[in-house]
Amino acid sequence: MTAGGFDRVERRGLMFVLSSPSGAGKTTLSRMLLEREPGLKMSVSATTRSMRPGEVEGRDYFFVDKPKFEKMVEQGELLEWATVFDNLYGTPRMPVEAALSAGQDVLFDIDWQGTQQLHQKASVDVVRVFILPPSAADLEKRLHTRAQDSDDVIRGRMSRAGHELSHWAEYDYIVVNQNVDDAFAEVQSILKAERLKRERRTGLTEFVRSLQRQLEK
Repeated sequence: MTAGGFDRVERRGLMFVLSSPSGAGKTTLSRMLLEREPGLKMSVSATTRSMRPGEVEGRDYFFVDKPKFEKMVEQGELLEWATVFDNLYGTPRMPVEAALSAGQDVLFDIDWQGTQQLHQKASVDVVRVFILPPSAADLEKRLHTRAQDSDDVIRGRMSRAGHELSHWAEYDYIVVNQNVDDAFAEVQSILKAERLKRERRTGLTEFVRSLQRQLEK
């Protein structure tokens, strides 16, 4: 042990939320964070939708039926949940709380509704980042470039984007994704700064008191 006892200062993990309109780059930034930031893992949601080819139980989702999901809601086992295209999605509480207690950070790729629920239940542990496109034209171009959706679907996503943007002021940080490397650097800086916050560091009070005692001798 060091003389000052700094090795006793540990850190409680945090919930790092990235939200954005579809096409603004949230998924790309999430993947970059997971690849480059040790101690960060993706939150695994529970869902009532069917498993798709290549998906793995517990890695991609926890696949449950609707009665089981509704029971999880009733018993307070979910930090947040929502209905998306007739399927239910939610974040199981226990794996997240275990990770935070172990000093591990958990990344969330959820919308503004899920973020609101998460913040209501665990505000001190939640860091909210909203990703914006540089312009509406750029957002539409990115949606077309992905070549995943029809023109009708893209129009629907653009329409929903306007509603999603109305919730920007509910977030702690805003990042404009004009260049993905620059946006990633900003998101990474936010994560690093939040990890150093005083209230997340357990044992810090004892360490400072120990320093004071040493100085008083």
